[in-house]
Amino acid sequence: MKKYLKLLLLTLVISLFSVSVHAGTNPPDPPGHGETGDQQAGGGAPIGGGLFILLGLGAAYGGRKLYQMKTEKLEEEE
Repeated sequence: MKKYLKLLLLTLVISLFSVSVHAGTNPPDPPGHGETGDQQAGGGAPIGGGLFILLGLGAAYGGRKLYQMKTEKLEEEE
């Protein structure tokens, strides 16, 4: 019983210490893009071109894999 009481007391002390250590506040974040009033919110970087590039590369990769699977299947049949 003493063992459990000591373990409980130790757990309680450690948990109280960890709460007191994390009690400090963080400094405020600097203003981000669009928060100062003179900038347009959302940024100005277009993502359309990059999206089509990624879709094209994904389609090419998928086509290559299908071609490899087809050629392997033909080699197995011979």
